Amino acid sequence: MAMEIITVEDLRKLKEELIEEIKSILTDSSRLIETKKWLRTSEVLKMLKISHSTLQTMRINGLIPFTKIGRSIYYDYQDITKILNDNKALSLYKRIE
Repeated sequence: MAMEIITVEDLRKLKEELIEEIKSILTDSSRLIETKKWLRTSEVLKMLKISHSTLQTMRINGLIPFTKIGRSIYYDYQDITKILNDNKALSLYKRIE
């Protein structure tokens, strides 16, 4: 049986290739979310970085528009980005005061 010797440099190259591939996968998946018109709950939770119960409270209080078809809930991507941008503007305003 032939043996191969793996050097530290080989491991560094492998690490760099893996990191680049992971970055590529993450970039592609974030583009996928941006191009979708309708988002599912799990996608909105990731975008807003909130818990499921917080999202439910936002729906109940009318803070976030949604569409329900059967048992599935969908959110318009533009509504979610608007919420993010509105809150960003509010936090900038609060810092100025």
